[in-house]
Amino acid sequence: MFSSDTDKAQSNFPKPPPITARSAPQGNASDRSEGFPVGSVAATGVSVIGNDLTILGEKITIVSQNKLHVEGHVIGDVHGKQVVIGKGGSVTGNVYAEKVDVSGDVRGAIRALAVALHGAANVDGDIMSQTLSISQGAAFDGRSLRTKNPSELIPILDVEAIASQSGNAGDTT
Repeated sequence: MFSSDTDKAQSNFPKPPPITARSAPQGNASDRSEGFPVGSVAATGVSVIGNDLTILGEKITIVSQNKLHVEGHVIGDVHGKQVVIGKGGSVTGNVYAEKVDVSGDVRGAIRALAVALHGAANVDGDIMSQTLSISQGAAFDGRSLRTKNPSELIPILDVEAIASQSGNAGDTT
């Protein structure tokens, strides 16, 4: 019934088929009950830091190639194509993205092409953007700078480039 031979035990399980671009499921994750589509996550994925999650540490940087939704708490910098800080979410650090929507708290600079501070937002830091909208009820304590060159605001989403800029390249401690 039980075997101590690891190879024999593993051979009882069928190997999954290789995932290729052609065999990867397509469509939105919300269209299927089994979860996120494999293969298309890099193009359309949404990463979520839930309200029960706190991420903290020295020199923490979170990088998302697409949309990052923060409902929990992050102590560190956040980079993404689009970053959403929900009502229960907070970031203590800098936020870099093409588009940033804030309904929660940010303590640090925001650098994005478009920034929207919604009614419950509380931002304590400078904002550099092309467009900034502040809804009634939002709190903003800092400076706002509209840059003349929008290419200055395109976020860097290459992990190695971010690590080399912050001096963390090759740091394994």
